[in-house]
Amino acid sequence: MLTDIEIARSIALKPITQIAENLHISAENIEPYGRFKAKIPYQLIDEEKLKKSKLILVTAITPTKAGIGKTTTSVGLALGLQKIGKKAIVALREPSLGPCFGMKGGAAGGGYAQVLPMEDINLHFTGDFHALTTAHNMISALLDNYIYQNRENPSIKQVVWKRVLDINDRSLRFITTGLGGVANGVPAESGFDITVASELMAILCLATDLDDLRTRIGKIILAYKFDNQPFTVQDLGVTGAITVLLKDAINPNLVQTTEHSAAIIHGGPFANIAHGCNSILATKTALSLADFVVTEAGFGADLGAEKFLNIKCRLANLCPAATVLVVTSQALKLHAGVAYENTKNADLNALIKGIPNLERHIENLQNFGQSVVVAFNQYAFDNEEEMNYLREFCQQKNVAFAINNSFAQGGAGAENLANEVIKMIENQPSKPIHFTYSLEQSITEKIEAVAKKIYRADQIVLSKKAQTALNKINKLGFANLPICMAKTQYSFSDNPKLLAAPLGFSIQIEDVILNAGAGFVVAVAGDIMRMPGLPETPQANLIDLKNGHIEGLS
Repeated sequence: MLTDIEIARSIALKPITQIAENLHISAENIEPYGRFKAKIPYQLIDEEKLKKSKLILVTAITPTKAGIGKTTTSVGLALGLQKIGKKAIVALREPSLGPCFGMKGGAAGGGYAQVLPMEDINLHFTGDFHALTTAHNMISALLDNYIYQNRENPSIKQVVWKRVLDINDRSLRFITTGLGGVANGVPAESGFDITVASELMAILCLATDLDDLRTRIGKIILAYKFDNQPFTVQDLGVTGAITVLLKDAINPNLVQTTEHSAAIIHGGPFANIAHGCNSILATKTALSLADFVVTEAGFGADLGAEKFLNIKCRLANLCPAATVLVVTSQALKLHAGVAYENTKNADLNALIKGIPNLERHIENLQNFGQSVVVAFNQYAFDNEEEMNYLREFCQQKNVAFAINNSFAQGGAGAENLANEVIKMIENQPSKPIHFTYSLEQSITEKIEAVAKKIYRADQIVLSKKAQTALNKINKLGFANLPICMAKTQYSFSDNPKLLAAPLGFSIQIEDVILNAGAGFVVAVAGDIMRMPGLPETPQANLIDLKNGHIEGLS
């Protein structure tokens, strides 16, 4: 069996100029980054064309140690749509170096359903994340300098802006800056988040054009003054400088799939600590260039899909024509409590025991008004009895079902899935999204709505810190913003050990953070870290460069 990286290398890539030409993008509208990747201008967005195109969301059941294969399914579905004669583009997020070198590994699909050049995409790509990291930390440096220069007559009481880095490093969560004497600045407690948790990342992915990017950057709250009023990037006087650093990063990236169809990859907020979707500009550009666009939302549907629908679609006036919910037999068995090493064994009873997790995700998506297709991501060890049971279960739920084998067969292995999605779109016209909450509700009511309607919690419990933050946000007049839940990806609850479809629990809200530039309020549920740590054996231990070839990056 070839590895992902061996499969990627076996495919002769086409020049990115040819991929662009196939989309009728002229040469002057691409900015190549080497031979096989390029920036394309977001000005290619055609509002009239994109209204006629169909958006397909790919999400998943609650992820487990075994993984689900959501990106592989997304790429595979786009390939399958191409196979049955549809003009399709896959629009994805950019991978972060944190999980690539940490626990998860790469995020460019797998097998014969990948986006290429996989190694570049998983590493530095076109430098978007580096630009975001630099812009974020430039704000930190300028803010620290402002405090230093005004130390004799200080106006800032509390700094809330941290630094970021696109790696997992638990030792940077809490730090002290400005030590070593007055020449080095004013001593202060601070810390690092991972780049994908930066408010700038969210802003890049929610901005509708360069002017909107600039406006949102200016609204970022960096600190609070002694009169408890916010001190923003605009107050610091550097909005233009930070926008300049992101002038190229705002444009989507064009690459290709294993079957040479187009893929647009841009932005990369995590769904457990941010809103988990690629950029609005990338999605709208793809919709302007194809008839069908496949996009994904991070982690399970309780996180990525919830935010995709409640935040991104609300802001961008988008609505999926269908939603694909990815499931695997391994994941269902893990939700049933089967030991990981035994999940490849046939065990119908265990699979049945884990199905409540799938069932709850289906119900949630249907409550949003979504037409759902369950995609069974097939592995070599899967057996007919278990797959047939899932098919019958979906029939009873009046939900379409298809087996996805694109990992092994590319587009040909996803034709059945593509046909089911097209049938769903043609037979069930998309409905307006039934949002989980209205913006007019209070922040507490919005958090309760997500906790009770999506997670099935009995109640939320606000810490003293969270309540104090809520009071401040309400006084500042930001109560009408949507909410972005920061929560473990491994459970519907805030406890990663509560698997399947738990009931009878509370959601503990430890903090509430105002992201005024991004335009949402982050509610931190349970013990969630915005700077992940590394596992005992990081993925980095498996990565090497031998004879000019990278190994282990998949």
